[in-house]
Amino acid sequence: MEGKVNVIGAGLAGVEASLQLANRNIKVDLFEMKPHQKTPAHVMDTFAELVCSNSLRSDSLDNAAGLLKAELRLLGSEVIKAADETRIPAGTALAVDRELFSQILTTKVLNNPYIQVHHGEVLAIPKTGITIIATGPLTSPRFHEALEKEFGEFLYFFDAVAPIIAFDSIDMEIA
Repeated sequence: MEGKVNVIGAGLAGVEASLQLANRNIKVDLFEMKPHQKTPAHVMDTFAELVCSNSLRSDSLDNAAGLLKAELRLLGSEVIKAADETRIPAGTALAVDRELFSQILTTKVLNNPYIQVHHGEVLAIPKTGITIIATGPLTSPRFHEALEKEFGEFLYFFDAVAPIIAFDSIDMEIA
């Protein structure tokens, strides 16, 4: 593949996409608004920041989340590799040291000669080349407006999944 791929957002998806492309000798322009601009959820200046929890959910092969992680390991996911390297005890959940996890992935990105990082808010989708938009639910308001103008007002970014309650844990006498 000739040229570069634009990746907007250096969260989990943007970092994974950038590293997978770079591992295949494809040049990447990675755009990230941090550290110059943050949302209220951002604390660190590093990439792949887990902002809600240090848990990447279950690692058990008995459920979809665990199976997905097993598949990602087989496919060489850099994010899952970093999670495994920074794992902390949490039963069957894949919980990580958030700061170390983010630092490992940031270092991998910054040290990769195929990835050029651009810090600052993106205000429009690049008009040339292939672009991966990986800004997720923490998209800046101005870039969100640009996306609405381009694609319509029906944008929705999926984030955390609601908790699941086991039926047998509910006291039906008082529920």
